[in-house]
Amino acid sequence: MDAKHDKTSSDKKKRSKHPFRTAVIRGLGVVAPPLFTILIFVWVISMTHRYVLKPVTVGVRESLVWMTADIREDLAPITPGAETAKRNGRTYHRVKNGTYVPLAVYDKVSGSPGEPPPDTARAVYRRYVTLTWLQPYYSVPFFLAVFVLLLYLLGKFMAAGIGRVFWNLFERGIHRLPLIRNVYSSVKQVSDFLFTEREIEYTRVVAVEYPRKGIWSLGMVTGESLLDIRSAANESVLSVLIPTSPMPVTGYTITVLKSETVDLNITIDQAFQFIVSCGVVVPPQQLQNVLRPDADREPQSAGEKDAPRPAVSNK
Repeated sequence: MDAKHDKTSSDKKKRSKHPFRTAVIRGLGVVAPPLFTILIFVWVISMTHRYVLKPVTVGVRESLVWMTADIREDLAPITPGAETAKRNGRTYHRVKNGTYVPLAVYDKVSGSPGEPPPDTARAVYRRYVTLTWLQPYYSVPFFLAVFVLLLYLLGKFMAAGIGRVFWNLFERGIHRLPLIRNVYSSVKQVSDFLFTEREIEYTRVVAVEYPRKGIWSLGMVTGESLLDIRSAANESVLSVLIPTSPMPVTGYTITVLKSETVDLNITIDQAFQFIVSCGVVVPPQQLQNVLRPDADREPQSAGEKDAPRPAVSNK
């Protein structure tokens, strides 16, 4: 008992040796997860805006300018030195390069605060299209709806037989490129794990001694295996998938005796988190209660303290 008390005292001294550094590290541990989550979302949004939304917006703007532009070059001003001219009952305003645009278009562009009027007629129409149709509260929901519609049509196309043929031809061409195929294969494994519906239905999480006795591995029960194996074993068996860390998209399928598996009180998602994190993220209900005060523990005799705890099995 004295040795245990001395060990506890020494642990407290070690913990209080650098209180400032310990407090900072604990605070960092609290702030880091939400901070990194926000930074990842901000990075994804900024990359999407820079490489997807902005090029699409520029393309749509140029298309609208090409369809709606009414630019005149051979107009005579109403009076000498005037900035306006008329053609077919429509009033035009002259810009700095000598071309004319409709007066309503020029007034809307010149009335926008913060920027001087453009020097060319095409630049006037670019800003006019942006102010009229490409405001963020219009363009972002519209592009998002179009993007979702394209994903839906692409999914339907891939579900058809001809879509699968074209996709296989595309992937075959990708795999012939030396450097790109390595990056593509890694990204595809991650995307398949995140977005593809699992065709394998896991019933529960178990622990099995694999690849040898004394080494425990997490596994997902997928079924009751083959009848011939069950007959040879003369007892119930289970098919278990052993995922690999840190990417559980691959693994090993083994057949074990049901009596040699241990049911774990964790969910499928918690098991995948444990595997992806290489054992760092442990479910809360599976954490060892190492910080519990000694006073709250029931006294144990020397024999009870040294006796091994029996494992819960499916016998």
